Amino acid sequence: MKIQVVEKTDSETKFIVDGIQPSFANELRRIMTHETPTMAIEFVDFVKNDSALNDEIVANRLGQIPLKFDKKAYNMTKNCKCDGKGCSLCQVKLSLKKKGPAIVYSGDMKVAKAKDVVPVFSKVPIVELFGDQEIEFEAIATLGIGKDHTKWQSAVVGYTNLLQPTKKEAELKLCANHLNSVKDVKGIKSKPLECIVCKSLNDDNGHFKMVDDSFIFTVETASGLTMDDIISQSGEILEEKLKEFDKSLKKIKENS
Repeated sequence: MKIQVVEKTDSETKFIVDGIQPSFANELRRIMTHETPTMAIEFVDFVKNDSALNDEIVANRLGQIPLKFDKKAYNMTKNCKCDGKGCSLCQVKLSLKKKGPAIVYSGDMKVAKAKDVVPVFSKVPIVELFGDQEIEFEAIATLGIGKDHTKWQSAVVGYTNLLQPTKKEAELKLCANHLNSVKDVKGIKSKPLECIVCKSLNDDNGHFKMVDDSFIFTVETASGLTMDDIISQSGEILEEKLKEFDKSLKKIKENS
């Protein structure tokens, strides 16, 4: 198996993986989106809410705000030493108090002690207050995974097979824009194409075929995790899963 990073920014990464099966590619996608722990607001206690939106809608909006956090400082609640009761190692308290007229933003939330937990974007609008309307609440943020709720989804991930030319380079007809990737073509080897017309033309002309064991992944963060964190943690989770499977398989063999 070979991995090659093609493009990388703070919020998005494209990389190519050679030598894997579709089932492996899909499992990697599922782990990156639904099994990598992130932090999000789980509980909200409203002291006052005079806004036009009821408590449930505001709470739902709060849960969708991505939070930056130190992944080494917090535990999943179910794995914490407090046995799920809630402590500073698995929970973070945020509070907000504001009076109108004003727009309440994510950056208005204050964290009591954990300075490492802040909204990724400070200008996410929560609610608009008119006249003398007020809003005041306390919220608890915890770690979770996207499999339990989408507010903990760590990333948006897509993948597709690479394409390989079936004819000589001189006979190839490439679009100006591209969507897929082409292997072994001079000038664009392992480079993501940027056009949606490309695939349909390739299929019609028969100039390209899909490579069954090579995939290009596009990963965009949807949480407070960096791209490096998402990809590296996903690999660690997959490795742990394989170890657990190996242990279970050995037990079955021993008991058979």
